[in-house]
Amino acid sequence: MAFARLRPLPDPDHLPALDKAYLSADPARGLGPHDQPPRILLLYGSLRERSYSRFCVEEAARLLQWMGCETRIFDPSDLPLPGAPGDDDHPAVRELRDHALWSEGMVWCSPERHGQVSGLMKLQIDHLPLSMGGVRPTQGRTLAVMQVSGGSQSFNAVNTLRLLGRWMRMITIPNQSSVAKAFQEFDDAGRMKPSAYYERIVDVMEELVRFTILSRPHAAQLVDRYSERKAVGIPIDAATDLSSIAVAPQSRPNA
Repeated sequence: MAFARLRPLPDPDHLPALDKAYLSADPARGLGPHDQPPRILLLYGSLRERSYSRFCVEEAARLLQWMGCETRIFDPSDLPLPGAPGDDDHPAVRELRDHALWSEGMVWCSPERHGQVSGLMKLQIDHLPLSMGGVRPTQGRTLAVMQVSGGSQSFNAVNTLRLLGRWMRMITIPNQSSVAKAFQEFDDAGRMKPSAYYERIVDVMEELVRFTILSRPHAAQLVDRYSERKAVGIPIDAATDLSSIAVAPQSRPNA
């Protein structure tokens, strides 16, 4: 399927700020099945030509690809407002949801605006329903959150992204990135300079790969809910359910 709103990644193999001697190309070795590359969707929250949230997402995508992932960066420039007439049928909305269904994990990076995430960041998340035709486009997927700030370091945007990730029933990893005075951290080509901020993004992406592989064989079970089973009428099979087996009376062997 051809997608019209995937941003190409400039210089995907060029990692000038990374010392590859300290980062494994397979950081999740031994944690789960590696039959397919982890599939990561990356969303950013600004349409400026020099969008530092997009620059951070691009640096993250290069790192993820170096660690064996398949990545997609969504361009949100023509998304309609949620609730606008025909918004569910808008090509940009349909494509965003297709990418979400494709993904195993996501990266969200927003600028901090007035102490919060940007409207564009929230717009993208608002177009991802909890349930869509019996399929859940976010539930059980891993999530890494990042933010950029024009001033001193803050965590307001990443805190909100964590709240949104929980609301979308995602597995949000513990680590996060907040880049202060982002205008100082990128060169004229939009590449991040070597710094502790860059190293934190490396840490976050390494952790995202590990959590994605670790949860891969268990994702459906981790978000299996009593209320949803009850709503669709799927009872637990006591013969196979491990929790039932654990609490069932055990027959004693003959003395």
